[in-house]
Amino acid sequence: MKAGSSFSLLFLSLLLFSCGYEKSSITGWNYNDSKNGGFQKVPFEEQETGPNLVLIEGGTFTMGRVEQDFMYDWNNIPRRVTVSSFYMDQTEISNFHWLEYLYWVRRVYSIDYPELYKKALPDTLVWRSKLGYNEPYVDYYLRHPAYRDYPVVGINWLQASDFCSWRSDRVNEYILIREGLLEHYVDQIGEDNFNTDAYFANQYNSGKRIEGLPNLNPNGSETRNVRMEDGILLPKYRLPTEAEWEFAALGLIGNSIGERVVERKLYPWSGHAVRNPDEAYIGMMLANYKRGRGDNMGVAGKLNDNADITAPVFSYWPNDYGLYNMAGNVSEWVMDVYRAISFEDMDDFRPFRGNVFRTKEQDNEGLLLDKYDIPTYDIPGIKAYLDEMQAQVELTANEVELELLNSLQGHTDQALELLDEEQNYEANVIIIEESIEAIKGADESARLAPTLLKDYSSYILERPGTLRYRDARVEENIDRRNYKRADNINFKDGDWESHLDELHWENFEQSEDRTETSYMYLYPGEGPATDYNSLVNDHARVYKGASWKDRAYWMVPGTRRYLDERQSTNYLGFRCAMDRVGSPVGLGGTR
Repeated sequence: MKAGSSFSLLFLSLLLFSCGYEKSSITGWNYNDSKNGGFQKVPFEEQETGPNLVLIEGGTFTMGRVEQDFMYDWNNIPRRVTVSSFYMDQTEISNFHWLEYLYWVRRVYSIDYPELYKKALPDTLVWRSKLGYNEPYVDYYLRHPAYRDYPVVGINWLQASDFCSWRSDRVNEYILIREGLLEHYVDQIGEDNFNTDAYFANQYNSGKRIEGLPNLNPNGSETRNVRMEDGILLPKYRLPTEAEWEFAALGLIGNSIGERVVERKLYPWSGHAVRNPDEAYIGMMLANYKRGRGDNMGVAGKLNDNADITAPVFSYWPNDYGLYNMAGNVSEWVMDVYRAISFEDMDDFRPFRGNVFRTKEQDNEGLLLDKYDIPTYDIPGIKAYLDEMQAQVELTANEVELELLNSLQGHTDQALELLDEEQNYEANVIIIEESIEAIKGADESARLAPTLLKDYSSYILERPGTLRYRDARVEENIDRRNYKRADNINFKDGDWESHLDELHWENFEQSEDRTETSYMYLYPGEGPATDYNSLVNDHARVYKGASWKDRAYWMVPGTRRYLDERQSTNYLGFRCAMDRVGSPVGLGGTR
């Protein structure tokens, strides 16, 4: 990790207890003086660069189509936008990175909640093909050391987001250990694991080497936890937005003179060819892609990209930001929810579709609720899943299996009633103590039980040890002008105000909550409304870039595709991003 904003306890102590005090420019009172109330100003120079991250200096660019739209989707109309500076992983997340994650999850949760490990497992069966022999990849690709530096695949959008959250906590935990505030506390079990938000809320106290930093508040304790104001801990890792990913892939920082972009790039490198023009490497492929039908890697003795499937994450040449494989190797998940006309609707500053505004849960006295000590589930999602499962196995399930499914439906209905009464904790207790235990204790003739247990794990929303959040409520935003509802995924494109045809309006009149229900991307069919669906909905997530099995067209950063957030493939991976706070260029500089 590069040195940045972090500092030693000794330096902080010297600052806090030095004889000379800096004064407030508006009140004249001393900072860092307990006699004046103890308001602190700590030294800060620059945001620290987290592991594997590269600073992507932001700016304006034309987002969208630069190549012929031979798919005729018309979903990437060119538009000028501005992207703020941010950090992005230098490489895709590799199999070995994911194995590190799996090891931690199993070590911490396997005793009480082994289903959390099941949720984190990649789907290795994505390699199977009905008319191809890919079983070696099913068995070896994830875990064999020969593939450890290859990008992880079989990861859905939800799993990638979970990884980002886990990584945020592990990096910040390491920083606190490095600064002498925490020990190497490896006995973390269940909810007793480090979470950044819980630490800020004083709800994590395990593994402390010392009680905390000196607290100069004369009315408080002698020590305190690190706070956001100290600038020691890093912002959260997350998936990049679509605009950020496209901007970073183009790497226009190396293609401009002053404010003039002298040549608009087609690919992440200059020029319109896919082979290296440099005399030392002339003719070598610049990315891992499928050159043509039946040609994944070229001719023996002179393999054109030296990769039949994926390649190691540090392969080929980086772009002008120093990012590897922004074209080819694997396509990559981004944060955005897919809509065909997003480029017309989104802001031109930091564009993004997918906001669901959340807030920390509080009690009636305004105090934060205790962090989760059990997993929390997407109970409406479980209900829809059970409905679909019963419809699929109605004619093939045996009597024991049907009885199990009926009992699970009953548990889920009870949990949904508790959710309606805002008894979220009690609702999740029913799922854990009734449904999960019923599946585990089912008769051996219930062949569906292993599948049910695995599928239930995919509906886990929060792991034990995390702080409690909920969606913001309309009544909390009565005087607010910038938003009212929490869920803004379908704003202007799928919400009830944007519906046009008569059928949709009739459905709205019948719905109980027109602000929450979207029918624009649902189609009429048999069965309950939950069975109506289309490929474009609020769970369709954008992915960018070409993969090892794509043609060169998809290596153009402006192209875009989408997939349901619960699905995964053998050509889709991801890399993480992080917000840049403060100066966009570093060290408070200007240009």
